[in-house]
Amino acid sequence: MSSGREGAPGLSARGSRIAGGARGLLDKGFDMYIADPFDRDRNPQGILNLGTSENKLCFDLIQERLTRPDMNYVEPDLLQYSDTQGIKSFREEIAKFLTEYARASKALNPEHIIVMSGCCAVFATLSTVLCDPGDGYLIPTPYYGGINSKTQLYGEIQPVHVPLFSEVTDEESHPFQLRVEKLEAALQRAKEQGIRVRALILINPHNPLGDIYPAQLLKECLEFAHRYELHVIMDEIYMLSVYDDITFTSVLSLDCLPDPERTHFMWGFSKDFGMSGIRVGVLYTRSHEIRKAVNQLAVFHGCPGPVQYVLSQFLSDRDWLDNVFLPTNKKRLKEAQNILVDGLSEIGIPVLKSSGGLYVWADFRKFLKSQTFEAEMELWWKLLHEKLLISPGKAFYCSEPGWFRLVFSDSADKMYLCIQRLEQMLHAEITEPAANKTSVEDELPNSEHDPVATHANTPIDEVSHLKKIVVY
Repeated sequence: MSSGREGAPGLSARGSRIAGGARGLLDKGFDMYIADPFDRDRNPQGILNLGTSENKLCFDLIQERLTRPDMNYVEPDLLQYSDTQGIKSFREEIAKFLTEYARASKALNPEHIIVMSGCCAVFATLSTVLCDPGDGYLIPTPYYGGINSKTQLYGEIQPVHVPLFSEVTDEESHPFQLRVEKLEAALQRAKEQGIRVRALILINPHNPLGDIYPAQLLKECLEFAHRYELHVIMDEIYMLSVYDDITFTSVLSLDCLPDPERTHFMWGFSKDFGMSGIRVGVLYTRSHEIRKAVNQLAVFHGCPGPVQYVLSQFLSDRDWLDNVFLPTNKKRLKEAQNILVDGLSEIGIPVLKSSGGLYVWADFRKFLKSQTFEAEMELWWKLLHEKLLISPGKAFYCSEPGWFRLVFSDSADKMYLCIQRLEQMLHAEITEPAANKTSVEDELPNSEHDPVATHANTPIDEVSHLKKIVVY
Protein backbone atom coordinates (compact mmCIF):
# COMPACT_ATOMS: atom_id res chain seq x y z
CA MET A 1 0.00 0.00 0.00
CA SER A 2 1.45 3.34 -1.03
CA SER A 3 2.17 5.89 1.66
CA GLY A 4 1.34 8.66 -0.80
CA ARG A 5 4.75 10.20 -0.32
CA GLU A 6 7.27 10.73 -3.08
CA GLY A 7 10.95 9.89 -2.71
CA ALA A 8 13.17 7.01 -1.68
CA PRO A 9 11.72 4.30 0.58
CA GLY A 10 11.86 5.37 4.21
CA LEU A 11 12.49 9.03 3.42
CA SER A 12 10.12 11.95 3.41
CA ALA A 13 9.99 14.13 0.32
CA ARG A 14 12.18 16.58 2.20
CA GLY A 15 14.61 13.79 3.11
CA SER A 16 14.77 12.65 -0.50
CA ARG A 17 15.52 16.21 -1.61
CA ILE A 18 18.36 16.45 0.91
CA ALA A 19 19.76 13.00 0.13
CA GLY A 20 19.61 13.67 -3.60
CA GLY A 21 21.29 17.04 -3.44
CA ALA A 22 24.28 17.42 -5.73
CA ARG A 23 27.64 17.49 -3.96
CA GLY A 24 29.89 20.39 -4.79
CA LEU A 25 33.04 20.06 -6.85
CA LEU A 26 35.17 21.00 -3.85
CA ASP A 27 33.68 18.07 -1.92
CA LYS A 28 34.52 15.64 -4.72
CA GLY A 29 38.08 16.86 -4.97
CA PHE A 30 38.50 16.65 -1.20
CA ASP A 31 37.22 13.05 -1.19
CA MET A 32 39.92 12.11 -3.70
CA TYR A 33 42.54 13.83 -1.56
CA ILE A 34 41.41 12.00 1.60
CA ALA A 35 41.80 8.69 -0.22
CA ASP A 36 45.36 9.52 -1.35
CA PRO A 37 46.87 12.37 0.69
CA PHE A 38 50.39 13.62 0.09
CA ASP A 39 52.82 12.85 2.90
CA ARG A 40 56.48 13.78 2.59
CA ASP A 41 57.64 10.47 4.07
CA ARG A 42 54.80 7.96 3.75
CA ASN A 43 53.13 8.99 0.48
CA PRO A 44 55.29 11.46 -1.50
CA GLN A 45 53.35 10.69 -4.71
CA GLY A 46 49.98 11.43 -3.08
CA ILE A 47 47.63 14.30 -3.89
CA LEU A 48 48.94 17.70 -2.82
CA ASN A 49 46.04 19.71 -1.45
CA LEU A 50 46.03 23.43 -2.26
CA GLY A 51 42.26 23.37 -2.58
CA THR A 52 41.09 23.40 1.05
CA SER A 53 41.21 26.79 2.75
CA GLU A 54 42.97 26.00 6.02
CA ASN A 55 45.74 27.91 7.75
CA LYS A 56 48.51 25.44 8.62
CA LEU A 57 51.25 28.00 9.12
CA CYS A 58 50.97 28.57 12.88
CA PHE A 59 50.26 25.16 14.36
CA ASP A 60 53.44 25.41 16.45
CA LEU A 61 52.18 28.60 18.12
CA ILE A 62 48.66 27.32 18.66
CA GLN A 63 49.86 23.98 20.02
CA GLU A 64 52.12 25.71 22.54
CA ARG A 65 49.32 28.01 23.71
CA LEU A 66 46.65 25.32 23.94
CA THR A 67 48.86 23.03 26.02
CA ARG A 68 49.66 25.52 28.77
CA PRO A 69 48.39 24.67 32.26
CA ASP A 70 45.64 27.31 32.21
CA MET A 71 43.89 25.35 29.44
CA ASN A 72 43.76 22.14 31.45
CA TYR A 73 40.70 22.90 33.52
CA VAL A 74 37.31 21.23 33.97
CA GLU A 75 34.51 22.21 36.32
CA PRO A 76 31.04 20.66 36.65
CA ASP A 77 29.31 23.48 34.79
CA LEU A 78 31.35 22.76 31.67
CA LEU A 79 30.05 19.19 31.51
CA GLN A 80 26.40 20.11 32.01
CA TYR A 81 23.76 21.62 29.74
CA SER A 82 24.56 25.26 29.14
CA ASP A 83 22.80 28.23 27.60
CA THR A 84 22.09 27.29 23.96
CA GLN A 85 23.16 30.81 23.01
CA GLY A 86 26.65 30.05 24.36
CA ILE A 87 28.15 30.16 27.85
CA LYS A 88 27.77 33.70 29.12
CA SER A 89 31.45 34.15 30.07
CA PHE A 90 32.47 32.98 26.57
CA ARG A 91 30.08 35.41 24.89
CA GLU A 92 31.41 38.20 27.08
CA GLU A 93 34.97 37.39 26.02
CA ILE A 94 33.94 37.26 22.35
CA ALA A 95 32.21 40.63 22.72
CA LYS A 96 35.36 42.22 24.19
CA PHE A 97 37.55 40.59 21.55
CA LEU A 98 35.43 41.69 18.58
CA THR A 99 34.98 45.17 20.01
CA GLU A 100 38.75 45.58 19.99
CA TYR A 101 39.88 43.66 16.90
CA ALA A 102 36.99 44.63 14.62
CA ARG A 103 37.39 48.21 15.85
CA ALA A 104 33.71 48.33 16.67
CA SER A 105 32.09 51.75 16.80
CA LYS A 106 30.76 50.88 20.27
CA ALA A 107 31.15 48.00 22.69
CA LEU A 108 29.38 44.84 21.52
CA ASN A 109 26.58 43.47 23.67
CA PRO A 110 27.21 39.81 24.70
CA GLU A 111 23.46 39.24 24.63
CA HIS A 112 23.50 39.88 20.88
CA ILE A 113 25.95 37.02 20.34
CA ILE A 114 25.04 33.42 19.51
CA VAL A 115 27.73 30.73 19.45
CA MET A 116 27.28 27.69 17.21
CA SER A 117 29.26 24.75 15.83
CA GLY A 118 30.88 26.61 12.97
CA CYS A 119 29.81 29.21 10.44
CA CYS A 120 28.08 26.50 8.41
CA ALA A 121 25.56 26.27 11.25
CA VAL A 122 25.25 30.06 11.34
CA PHE A 123 24.45 30.18 7.61
CA ALA A 124 21.99 27.29 7.86
CA THR A 125 20.02 28.64 10.81
CA LEU A 126 20.09 32.30 9.79
CA SER A 127 18.89 31.57 6.26
CA THR A 128 16.11 29.39 7.65
CA VAL A 129 14.69 32.08 9.91
CA LEU A 130 15.13 34.98 7.45
CA CYS A 131 13.69 33.40 4.31
CA ASP A 132 10.87 31.16 3.13
CA PRO A 133 11.42 28.24 0.74
CA GLY A 134 11.93 29.57 -2.78
CA ASP A 135 13.18 32.98 -1.66
CA GLY A 136 16.51 34.24 -2.94
CA TYR A 137 19.59 36.05 -1.71
CA LEU A 138 21.92 38.28 -3.72
CA ILE A 139 25.54 37.22 -3.78
CA PRO A 140 28.38 38.50 -6.02
CA THR A 141 30.12 35.84 -8.11
CA PRO A 142 32.61 34.28 -7.82
CA TYR A 143 31.98 33.27 -4.20
CA TYR A 144 32.57 30.35 -1.85
CA GLY A 145 30.16 27.80 -3.34
CA GLY A 146 29.70 25.94 -0.07
CA ILE A 147 27.25 28.66 0.94
CA ASN A 148 24.72 27.10 -1.43
CA SER A 149 24.30 23.87 0.52
CA LYS A 150 24.28 25.72 3.86
CA THR A 151 21.34 27.83 2.72
CA GLN A 152 19.47 25.20 0.69
CA LEU A 153 19.43 22.10 2.91
CA TYR A 154 17.49 23.78 5.71
CA GLY A 155 16.09 26.98 4.30
CA GLU A 156 15.47 25.82 0.69
CA ILE A 157 16.47 29.24 -0.58
CA GLN A 158 18.38 30.01 -3.77
CA PRO A 159 21.29 32.25 -4.76
CA VAL A 160 20.70 35.16 -7.09
CA HIS A 161 24.06 35.73 -8.73
CA VAL A 162 25.59 39.17 -9.19
CA PRO A 163 28.21 38.37 -11.85
CA LEU A 164 31.57 40.11 -11.67
CA PHE A 165 34.06 39.97 -14.55
CA SER A 166 37.81 40.29 -15.04
CA GLU A 167 37.52 42.96 -17.72
CA VAL A 168 37.90 46.44 -16.25
CA THR A 169 35.40 48.98 -17.55
CA ASP A 170 35.65 52.76 -17.47
CA GLU A 171 33.71 52.83 -14.19
CA GLU A 172 36.03 50.36 -12.46
CA SER A 173 39.57 50.34 -11.10
CA HIS A 174 40.29 46.60 -10.84
CA PRO A 175 39.04 43.20 -12.09
CA PHE A 176 35.99 41.55 -10.51
CA GLN A 177 34.96 44.83 -8.92
CA LEU A 178 31.62 45.01 -7.13
CA ARG A 179 29.47 48.08 -7.71
CA VAL A 180 25.97 48.83 -6.45
CA GLU A 181 24.72 49.12 -10.03
CA LYS A 182 25.42 45.41 -10.42
CA LEU A 183 23.37 44.65 -7.33
CA GLU A 184 20.51 46.73 -8.74
CA ALA A 185 20.63 44.86 -12.06
CA ALA A 186 20.65 41.43 -10.41
CA LEU A 187 17.74 42.36 -8.15
CA GLN A 188 15.73 43.52 -11.16
CA ARG A 189 16.44 40.25 -12.99
CA ALA A 190 15.26 38.28 -9.96
CA LYS A 191 12.02 40.25 -9.84
CA GLU A 192 11.40 39.54 -13.51
CA GLN A 193 11.90 35.83 -12.78
CA GLY A 194 9.44 35.94 -9.90
CA ILE A 195 12.08 35.42 -7.18
CA ARG A 196 11.53 37.26 -3.92
CA VAL A 197 14.96 38.41 -2.75
CA ARG A 198 15.25 38.64 1.02
CA ALA A 199 18.95 39.12 1.72
CA LEU A 200 22.37 40.18 0.48
CA ILE A 201 25.41 38.09 1.42
CA LEU A 202 28.85 39.72 1.34
CA ILE A 203 32.17 37.99 2.13
CA ASN A 204 34.84 40.36 3.41
CA PRO A 205 37.77 39.68 3.02
CA HIS A 206 36.49 37.97 -0.07
CA ASN A 207 36.66 34.27 -0.85
CA PRO A 208 38.03 33.47 -3.45
CA LEU A 209 39.20 36.89 -4.71
CA GLY A 210 41.16 37.92 -1.62
CA ASP A 211 39.72 41.40 -2.13
CA ILE A 212 38.88 43.73 0.75
CA TYR A 213 35.85 45.97 0.44
CA PRO A 214 36.58 49.65 1.09
CA ALA A 215 34.44 51.41 3.67
CA GLN A 216 32.62 53.50 1.07
CA LEU A 217 31.53 50.44 -0.90
CA LEU A 218 30.30 48.76 2.27
CA LYS A 219 28.20 51.81 3.10
CA GLU A 220 26.76 51.90 -0.42
CA CYS A 221 25.82 48.22 -0.24
CA LEU A 222 24.16 48.70 3.13
CA GLU A 223 22.19 51.70 1.79
CA PHE A 224 21.14 49.60 -1.21
CA ALA A 225 19.91 46.82 1.07
CA HIS A 226 18.05 49.33 3.23
CA ARG A 227 16.22 50.76 0.19
CA TYR A 228 14.83 47.33 -0.64
CA GLU A 229 14.40 46.11 2.95
CA LEU A 230 16.95 43.33 2.50
CA HIS A 231 18.85 41.63 5.29
CA VAL A 232 22.64 41.88 5.01
CA ILE A 233 24.72 38.90 6.12
CA MET A 234 28.37 39.93 6.49
CA ASP A 235 30.69 36.94 6.47
CA GLU A 236 33.96 38.20 7.98
CA ILE A 237 35.51 34.78 8.66
CA TYR A 238 38.91 36.05 7.33
CA MET A 239 38.78 39.30 9.32
CA LEU A 240 42.27 38.92 10.83
CA SER A 241 43.85 37.12 7.85
CA VAL A 242 44.96 40.38 6.22
CA TYR A 243 48.63 40.37 5.30
CA ASP A 244 49.17 43.63 3.41
CA ASP A 245 49.28 47.14 4.81
CA ILE A 246 45.68 47.84 3.94
CA THR A 247 42.83 49.01 6.13
CA PHE A 248 40.20 46.36 6.73
CA THR A 249 36.76 47.76 7.57
CA SER A 250 34.47 45.51 9.55
CA VAL A 251 30.76 46.19 9.37
CA LEU A 252 30.94 46.38 13.18
CA SER A 253 33.16 49.46 12.89
CA LEU A 254 30.67 51.59 10.95
CA ASP A 255 29.15 54.35 13.04
CA CYS A 256 25.61 54.53 11.71
CA LEU A 257 24.17 51.46 10.04
CA PRO A 258 21.23 52.26 7.75
CA ASP A 259 19.31 49.23 9.08
CA PRO A 260 20.97 47.74 12.19
CA GLU A 261 18.11 45.26 12.82
CA ARG A 262 18.71 43.70 9.39
CA THR A 263 22.53 43.71 9.49
CA HIS A 264 24.08 40.47 10.74
CA PHE A 265 27.76 39.71 11.34
CA MET A 266 29.42 36.29 11.37
CA TRP A 267 32.93 35.19 12.28
CA GLY A 268 34.68 32.08 13.59
CA PHE A 269 37.91 30.45 14.73
CA SER A 270 38.56 28.23 11.71
CA LYS A 271 40.49 30.62 9.43
CA ASP A 272 42.07 33.41 11.47
CA PHE A 273 43.22 31.00 14.19
CA GLY A 274 43.81 27.88 12.09
CA MET A 275 41.21 25.87 14.05
CA SER A 276 38.87 24.55 11.37
CA GLY A 277 38.45 21.34 13.36
CA ILE A 278 37.29 23.19 16.48
CA ARG A 279 33.95 24.04 14.80
CA VAL A 280 33.00 27.31 16.51
CA GLY A 281 31.16 30.09 14.69
CA VAL A 282 29.76 33.38 15.97
CA LEU A 283 26.65 35.31 14.97
CA TYR A 284 26.14 38.90 16.09
CA THR A 285 22.70 40.35 15.45
CA ARG A 286 20.83 43.18 17.16
CA SER A 287 17.40 41.83 16.29
CA HIS A 288 15.67 40.29 19.29
CA GLU A 289 13.21 38.36 17.14
CA ILE A 290 15.95 36.88 14.97
CA ARG A 291 17.99 35.84 18.01
CA LYS A 292 14.88 34.25 19.47
CA ALA A 293 14.29 32.22 16.31
CA VAL A 294 17.96 31.27 15.81
CA ASN A 295 18.25 30.16 19.43
CA GLN A 296 15.47 27.63 18.85
CA LEU A 297 17.71 25.99 16.22
CA ALA A 298 21.00 26.60 18.02
CA VAL A 299 20.20 23.76 20.41
CA PHE A 300 21.04 21.42 17.51
CA HIS A 301 24.35 23.18 16.82
CA GLY A 302 25.87 23.76 20.24
CA CYS A 303 29.56 23.84 21.16
CA PRO A 304 30.96 21.68 23.99
CA GLY A 305 31.46 23.48 27.28
CA PRO A 306 35.18 22.61 27.61
CA VAL A 307 35.82 23.99 24.11
CA GLN A 308 34.11 27.26 25.02
CA TYR A 309 36.27 27.50 28.15
CA VAL A 310 39.52 26.89 26.25
CA LEU A 311 38.64 29.47 23.60
CA SER A 312 37.73 32.01 26.28
CA GLN A 313 41.24 31.64 27.70
CA PHE A 314 42.66 31.87 24.20
CA LEU A 315 40.89 35.14 23.38
CA SER A 316 41.62 36.72 26.75
CA ASP A 317 45.41 36.42 26.34
CA ARG A 318 45.82 39.75 24.55
CA ASP A 319 49.55 39.91 25.19
CA TRP A 320 50.11 36.61 23.37
CA LEU A 321 47.71 37.53 20.54
CA ASP A 322 49.22 40.97 19.97
CA ASN A 323 52.90 40.13 20.40
CA VAL A 324 53.18 36.52 19.27
CA PHE A 325 50.36 35.04 17.23
CA LEU A 326 48.94 37.87 15.11
CA PRO A 327 52.24 39.43 13.94
CA THR A 328 53.77 36.00 13.26
CA ASN A 329 50.69 34.81 11.40
CA LYS A 330 50.64 37.95 9.25
CA LYS A 331 54.35 37.60 8.44
CA ARG A 332 54.04 33.92 7.54
CA LEU A 333 50.96 34.51 5.39
CA LYS A 334 52.74 37.19 3.39
CA GLU A 335 55.86 35.06 2.93
CA ALA A 336 53.82 32.05 1.80
CA GLN A 337 51.77 34.18 -0.59
CA ASN A 338 54.95 35.60 -2.12
CA ILE A 339 56.38 32.12 -2.72
CA LEU A 340 53.25 30.94 -4.52
CA VAL A 341 52.66 34.14 -6.51
CA ASP A 342 56.29 34.30 -7.66
CA GLY A 343 56.28 30.62 -8.62
CA LEU A 344 53.05 30.93 -10.58
CA SER A 345 54.38 34.02 -12.30
CA GLU A 346 57.52 32.20 -13.42
CA ILE A 347 55.39 29.65 -15.31
CA GLY A 348 53.12 32.26 -16.84
CA ILE A 349 50.16 32.21 -14.47
CA PRO A 350 49.16 35.71 -13.27
CA VAL A 351 47.06 36.20 -10.17
CA LEU A 352 44.62 38.81 -8.96
CA LYS A 353 46.19 41.22 -6.47
CA SER A 354 44.92 40.25 -3.03
CA SER A 355 45.40 41.42 0.54
CA GLY A 356 43.35 38.99 2.62
CA GLY A 357 42.38 35.36 2.95
CA LEU A 358 44.50 32.23 2.57
CA TYR A 359 44.52 31.88 -1.23
CA VAL A 360 45.16 33.50 -4.59
CA TRP A 361 42.80 33.75 -7.58
CA ALA A 362 44.86 32.64 -10.55
CA ASP A 363 44.32 33.03 -14.30
CA PHE A 364 44.79 29.73 -16.19
CA ARG A 365 42.83 30.86 -19.26
CA LYS A 366 45.77 30.59 -21.66
CA PHE A 367 46.09 26.91 -20.75
CA LEU A 368 42.52 25.97 -21.68
CA LYS A 369 41.88 24.17 -24.99
CA SER A 370 38.90 26.47 -25.44
CA GLN A 371 37.40 29.22 -23.36
CA THR A 372 34.64 27.04 -21.93
CA PHE A 373 33.81 25.51 -18.57
CA GLU A 374 34.12 22.09 -20.16
CA ALA A 375 37.77 22.88 -20.90
CA GLU A 376 38.24 24.24 -17.38
CA MET A 377 36.89 21.01 -15.90
CA GLU A 378 39.11 18.94 -18.18
CA LEU A 379 42.16 20.85 -16.96
CA TRP A 380 41.06 20.44 -13.34
CA TRP A 381 40.58 16.72 -13.78
CA LYS A 382 44.02 16.33 -15.38
CA LEU A 383 45.59 18.24 -12.50
CA LEU A 384 43.94 15.80 -10.09
CA HIS A 385 45.37 12.88 -12.07
CA GLU A 386 48.76 14.58 -11.71
CA LYS A 387 48.16 14.60 -7.94
CA LEU A 388 47.46 18.30 -7.51
CA LEU A 389 44.19 19.53 -5.99
CA ILE A 390 43.29 23.15 -6.59
CA SER A 391 39.80 24.65 -6.90
CA PRO A 392 38.21 25.44 -10.29
CA GLY A 393 36.33 28.68 -10.83
CA LYS A 394 33.17 26.72 -11.65
CA ALA A 395 33.01 25.64 -8.00
CA PHE A 396 32.77 29.34 -7.13
CA TYR A 397 30.18 30.08 -9.84
CA CYS A 398 32.63 32.31 -11.67
CA SER A 399 31.15 33.75 -14.85
CA GLU A 400 34.37 33.21 -16.81
CA PRO A 401 36.11 29.87 -17.36
CA GLY A 402 39.79 29.45 -16.59
CA TRP A 403 40.16 30.90 -13.09
CA PHE A 404 41.36 28.74 -10.19
CA ARG A 405 41.83 29.27 -6.45
CA LEU A 406 45.10 28.06 -4.88
CA VAL A 407 45.61 28.04 -1.10
CA PHE A 408 49.05 29.17 0.05
CA SER A 409 48.75 28.88 3.85
CA ASP A 410 50.94 25.78 4.11
CA SER A 411 54.65 24.94 4.22
CA ALA A 412 57.07 26.41 1.68
CA ASP A 413 58.09 22.98 0.40
CA LYS A 414 54.48 22.26 -0.57
CA MET A 415 54.29 25.55 -2.46
CA TYR A 416 57.44 24.65 -4.40
CA LEU A 417 56.13 21.14 -5.08
CA CYS A 418 52.87 22.63 -6.37
CA ILE A 419 54.78 24.83 -8.82
CA GLN A 420 56.88 21.86 -9.92
CA ARG A 421 53.85 19.67 -10.61
CA LEU A 422 52.05 22.50 -12.36
CA GLU A 423 55.00 23.25 -14.60
CA GLN A 424 55.48 19.59 -15.54
CA MET A 425 51.81 19.08 -16.33
CA LEU A 426 51.28 22.33 -18.25
CA HIS A 427 54.47 21.87 -20.24
CA ALA A 428 53.37 18.34 -21.18
CA GLU A 429 49.97 19.72 -22.23
CA ILE A 430 51.54 22.31 -24.50
CA THR A 431 54.11 20.02 -26.12
CA GLU A 432 51.78 17.04 -26.56
CA PRO A 433 50.83 16.62 -30.27
CA ALA A 434 47.20 17.54 -30.92
CA ALA A 435 46.52 14.14 -32.50
CA ASN A 436 47.45 12.38 -29.26
CA LYS A 437 45.15 14.46 -27.06
CA THR A 438 42.08 12.59 -25.93
CA SER A 439 38.98 13.95 -24.32
CA VAL A 440 38.34 13.11 -20.67
CA GLU A 441 34.81 14.47 -20.76
CA ASP A 442 33.39 11.12 -19.68
CA GLU A 443 35.64 11.19 -16.60
CA LEU A 444 34.53 14.62 -15.44
CA PRO A 445 32.67 14.69 -12.13
CA ASN A 446 29.02 15.65 -12.34
CA SER A 447 28.38 19.24 -11.33
CA GLU A 448 25.50 21.60 -11.02
CA HIS A 449 24.49 23.26 -14.28
CA ASP A 450 25.27 26.93 -14.57
CA PRO A 451 25.18 29.30 -17.52
CA VAL A 452 28.67 29.58 -18.96
CA ALA A 453 30.37 32.41 -20.77
CA THR A 454 32.00 31.57 -24.10
CA HIS A 455 35.00 33.49 -25.40
CA ALA A 456 37.27 33.23 -28.40
CA ASN A 457 40.16 30.79 -28.06
CA THR A 458 43.39 32.20 -26.71
CA PRO A 459 46.67 30.93 -28.19
CA ILE A 460 49.06 29.18 -25.81
CA ASP A 461 52.73 30.14 -25.79
CA GLU A 462 55.50 27.69 -25.02
CA VAL A 463 56.19 27.62 -21.27
CA SER A 464 59.88 28.19 -21.94
CA HIS A 465 59.03 31.45 -23.73
CA LEU A 466 56.66 32.79 -21.11
CA LYS A 467 57.89 35.94 -19.42
CA LYS A 468 57.32 36.77 -15.81
CA ILE A 469 53.86 38.27 -15.56
CA VAL A 470 53.04 40.81 -12.91
CA VAL A 471 50.09 40.52 -10.59
CA TYR A 472 46.92 42.18 -11.88
